Amino acid sequence: MSALKNIEAWTERTLTTVIDFFYPPFRKVMSLELFRYAACGGLNLVLEWVLYYVFYHFIFKGQIFDLGYILFKRHIAILAFTPHIAAFVFKFPITFLTGFWMARHISFSGSTLKGRTQIVRYFLVTVGNILINYFGLKLFVEVWHIWPTVSYIIISVICVTFSYLTNKFYSFRKQSKG
Repeated sequence: MSALKNIEAWTERTLTTVIDFFYPPFRKVMSLELFRYAACGGLNLVLEWVLYYVFYHFIFKGQIFDLGYILFKRHIAILAFTPHIAAFVFKFPITFLTGFWMARHISFSGSTLKGRTQIVRYFLVTVGNILINYFGLKLFVEVWHIWPTVSYIIISVICVTFSYLTNKFYSFRKQSKG
């Protein structure tokens, strides 16, 4: 077994053991799978916040991130990101992969689907969540005039529910017993 596989196996065992340690008080209100999913989601969310902060403040230093330009025939496209969008774009692949890894190895470890199928489906669920967030905020804030923070909280609950159900029954589904 390679060193990387050893580290991955140790990380999986350690995270699962720590998460499962905190499960007993929640046993009556949720399944172990749901608890693991919530814990992994919470860990990944904290990682997102930390990475966003680091990228925004230390990598991009609150400045426009300029990638230069691309020449299309006779038109020039300037590629630049505001620092808050650049931080989001650069932290996304990291937290996407950590979220996928935790979902695959900790939350939904019993899935019988191949890894490449899982990651494509997980990506589609993630895109769905981004769209729900975008259009949900547009609807709640701009059409229904609900406060942005309240809207975001409501949409987050919708996204978490959507994400859990689609990941459980689509991205990481288990072989049906038949």
